[in-house]
Amino acid sequence: MISKPEMRGQARILRKQLSTNDPGAAERAAGHVGAMLDALFGHEAGMVRRRWVVALYQARGAEIETTPLARALMELGCDLTLPCVETRDAPLTFRTWVPGDELAPDLVGSAAPLATVPEAAPDLIITPLLAFDPFGQRLGQGGGYYDRTFAVRPEAVRVGLAWAKQQVERLPAEAHDIALHGVLTETGYTPARKAD
Repeated sequence: MISKPEMRGQARILRKQLSTNDPGAAERAAGHVGAMLDALFGHEAGMVRRRWVVALYQARGAEIETTPLARALMELGCDLTLPCVETRDAPLTFRTWVPGDELAPDLVGSAAPLATVPEAAPDLIITPLLAFDPFGQRLGQGGGYYDRTFAVRPEAVRVGLAWAKQQVERLPAEAHDIALHGVLTETGYTPARKAD
């Protein structure tokens, strides 16, 4: 069986190709936000009944862009946050964010809100990934930040954002891996299936 580092290497190559060949995927994925919220929270006709707090991320490298998703979520009345790595080997902190707010590199170099910005507890965490399977397993960068965060925020809904072609048949699940509730791609939102 292929090792996780080898999987990550192959997945990074594919993601870079997808980023180059299909830059419009982020806009198409954003078009499915209402249906995703309806599937996750049971809203009639995709209407938001309260201000859901949604954690996005600032795309780095070949990660799928989140700007169209941010616009779509705000149009549906959601409040946004961004993750911040403030301590190594710890869960992420989430701080409120509106597109255009000043950002600064966090401990791992990701663009994040300033430390003076208030923290927020997200109802929905959108996470980047390298690969995913139909059962909600995701292959991340290997830092473990999202898994640690999911462990301390079990009430938050977990959704991956990816290109549909990043789906693989099955990913190995380790004890610390916490499955996603579903994945949003340019083709729509797909809830995770129960493992056999």
